[in-house]
Amino acid sequence: MKMSSDDQKAVGLILLCLGFLFFLIGLAARLKESFVSRAEISTVGFTAAAIMAALGVIVILFSLRKRRG
Repeated sequence: MKMSSDDQKAVGLILLCLGFLFFLIGLAARLKESFVSRAEISTVGFTAAAIMAALGVIVILFSLRKRRG
């Protein structure tokens, strides 16, 4: 099943928003002082944010290339 470039842009935007959400989760875990496992959660949150944002940018770039080509 092929996806149109508009669908790929939407998926890319969703991945970017998910990356921002994971970044906020990591930031909240970092700022919470009394939480026991804040370091692990913040590390996982920041890592997941970077992965999701990178995937979102890649998908958006592929959709732009597909539209031009």
